[in-house]
Amino acid sequence: MIKIYHNPRCSKSRQGLAILEDSGKDFETIKYLEETLTAKQLETIISKLGIKPMDLIRKNEAIWKSDFKGKILSDSDIIAAMVKHPKLIERPIVVNGDKAVVGRPPESISDII
Repeated sequence: MIKIYHNPRCSKSRQGLAILEDSGKDFETIKYLEETLTAKQLETIISKLGIKPMDLIRKNEAIWKSDFKGKILSDSDIIAAMVKHPKLIERPIVVNGDKAVVGRPPESISDII
């Protein structure tokens, strides 16, 4: 089942959701700001994305700038920050089986559906 990790307040996330709706395929919407992800779930998503945890961080978020920017952080520290502050997670993320993509630009979602 295709999953989209979605923030309804984000325009790119809404565009990604529209792409999935238009595809006609079944998918599950996970509002990750309400349904907080665990460290294990994030590790799995990051692995499917094929990126480092730092690459999934929204570095312009105020909480990142005030609490984390410029510090030496391990991958597990970064994942813990995303668990505690899910607003830091780049969005939308679409997972389809063992593949995943960050929908920036939203059209990249078409590559895995």
